[in-house]
Amino acid sequence: MQKSELGTLSQFLSATGESRRLLHNQAAELRKTWFGDQVFIRGVVEVSNFCRENCNYCAMRRDNRSLERYRISLDQVLDTILNHRPKSITDINIQAGEDPIAVREIVLPLIREIRRQTDLGISVCLGTLSHSDYAQLHKAGATYYIIKLETGDESHYRQVLAPGTLDERIEAIRHLAATGWNVSSGFIVGLPGQSMEHILKTMQLLEELPLTGCSVSPFIPGQQTPYENAAYGDLDMTLNALALMRIATPRRIIPAVSAMTFQDGLGYRHAIEAGANLATINLTPEDFRKNYRIYKKDRLIMTEAKVLEAIEQAGCRPSEERLSDRLCVPATSPTISATNLLPIAFPQASEGR
Repeated sequence: MQKSELGTLSQFLSATGESRRLLHNQAAELRKTWFGDQVFIRGVVEVSNFCRENCNYCAMRRDNRSLERYRISLDQVLDTILNHRPKSITDINIQAGEDPIAVREIVLPLIREIRRQTDLGISVCLGTLSHSDYAQLHKAGATYYIIKLETGDESHYRQVLAPGTLDERIEAIRHLAATGWNVSSGFIVGLPGQSMEHILKTMQLLEELPLTGCSVSPFIPGQQTPYENAAYGDLDMTLNALALMRIATPRRIIPAVSAMTFQDGLGYRHAIEAGANLATINLTPEDFRKNYRIYKKDRLIMTEAKVLEAIEQAGCRPSEERLSDRLCVPATSPTISATNLLPIAFPQASEGR
């Protein structure tokens, strides 16, 4: 990507006012072209907060000795999903820290039972595992694997102590996609030490990877982490990045994430207005939620009522289809082009070209 394009794309990320509105409107129109006005709704169950990684930005890091660790019993989490899930949910996302024990003892049998007893789509977010683990999870019935990069710059990746190495994470994404998984990845805007160039580099990398989904989240300084006193990530820049993702890869699944509500109670709605097409309802039993501490102890839980309200306010409606019913082959559109986007977000500038 040329320096001139990097400069223009940084303008998109910082867009305000009318330019921002045009950018988000274009993204929303592209979502409507591919998905109509439907927003997928999934439920998430956070089955374990044990983690072998030590990320600087996450309170579940292994060095956090003050966190009360848990693994939800298979019976309890299965009962929650089978008997207490909201009617609007079409998919389940099973999430945990990097905890191979939970994968073997909870996640695999849970997936088998969900597949046997329901027609729910099944996603997992379990970190970097062995190829054998991926194969077992897929055979059990999960079809969508979420594995975040958080940052696409190798030196920055090491600085924030993200899991393993960036190359290992990329290899995992490529392996998963090559073995039949639909894969989603994503990154964080505002991580300490992040530059504008890091953000643009990360977005370009995500675009080039074989993904059916991608996400972006504002940095939230987590309690009991080395970054506890760092500044919050810029929500407006995060939403602009989401819109750019939709424009660059219009067929992908792009979620609204709960972190967007920390600084703005309407952040979830704004994400859908900027092109997001997936919302998540938290189903983790209340006794465990406070210890699944990605950000802070006092979590903002997205209930069905909050999710449905945000979807309605954004002029959309809940999807009756599962994610797996609508997933496409990973998009192969060219990388984000400042030249192509210029008329969208900066019409006055483009008229002078």
